[in-house]
Amino acid sequence: MESFSHCLYWILSIFAILSVFIPSIKNTFWTFRVFDYPRFQKFVILVILALLWTFAVGEPSIYDKVLLISEIAVALYLFYIIIPYTKFGKTMIDQTEPNPDEKVLDILVCNVYQHNRNYQMLADLVKEKDPSVLFFLETDEEWKKALKPVTMAYQYKIEVPLANTYGLLFYSHFPVKNYEINYLIDDDIPSIVADLEYNNQIVRLFGIHPTPPVPQENTESTERDAEILLVGEKAEAYGKPAIVFGDLNDVAWSKTTELFLKSSGMLDPRRGRGMFNTFHAKYWFLRWPLDHFFVSPHFRLVDMKVLKSVDSDHFPIWISLVIRNEDDADQLQISEEEEAEVDEKIREGIEKGDAN
Repeated sequence: MESFSHCLYWILSIFAILSVFIPSIKNTFWTFRVFDYPRFQKFVILVILALLWTFAVGEPSIYDKVLLISEIAVALYLFYIIIPYTKFGKTMIDQTEPNPDEKVLDILVCNVYQHNRNYQMLADLVKEKDPSVLFFLETDEEWKKALKPVTMAYQYKIEVPLANTYGLLFYSHFPVKNYEINYLIDDDIPSIVADLEYNNQIVRLFGIHPTPPVPQENTESTERDAEILLVGEKAEAYGKPAIVFGDLNDVAWSKTTELFLKSSGMLDPRRGRGMFNTFHAKYWFLRWPLDHFFVSPHFRLVDMKVLKSVDSDHFPIWISLVIRNEDDADQLQISEEEEAEVDEKIREGIEKGDAN
């Protein structure tokens, strides 16, 4: 039995260590990209395994000790990577209080899970929060009809209900001056661009929901990565107040998100504040940040929260912002090599989308 336990420790430890470095492999197939997500979970597992090695192995061999040191080193590396998404990390945008007579721009994003039919929970949340902007994902015609009693209060709307789990519903109290419904990569996957009049300025909103790299949806991350990076380029080219939000089916610490931040000049309000995990709402031990807000340097954060469950597999997420002077001090810088990588990923995604 002791021999079996010892063998099991070795197998689990080696797999845990390898799982940390698999995301570094530049391969878009889902079996590689799925390891991007559970970073905190891998850290916890490595700490538990290191404790087991320390206290459960009676007479460790030199090889056991080397494995233990490796586990500790990899756990420390993960801790270093996780730090930016805790309150110990450096913030990317400052927090402020709105002026007494100032309206805030607050946005509620929720992937409703199309097959969830508990419409009232989301409707009650909208009534409670009454945000300036609503953006709902995985919305079909039934969701559109069920939410009408609360969404009819919003004068401006962009509605693209679909039965393929990629429908979008957008509502705003602030005037929408112009908008587009785009199919950037895939003819079945819509995204929106809306020019919102706020604080006597135009704020460009990009709402997206690319496909995840999972077998039942898309076996590769190529199209997801391309859509995220393409929207980032559009936000950078706009050069004025802009926000990118939605269910990106990618985590805040992935290579793609890092490239997005660098190429777009956008800022991540999560940094220095927490992970704000929104998925999976049903399993507390399998949660990571899939729903995002990225903002241009013109904004300051008033508040950001993950809200209570609406019976979806995602928690709703809410942000409150105000416009101030542009402050690009915390923008990430991009290298020429990374610029080339962004261009290549976008090209590959468009080509793959055209081929489908």
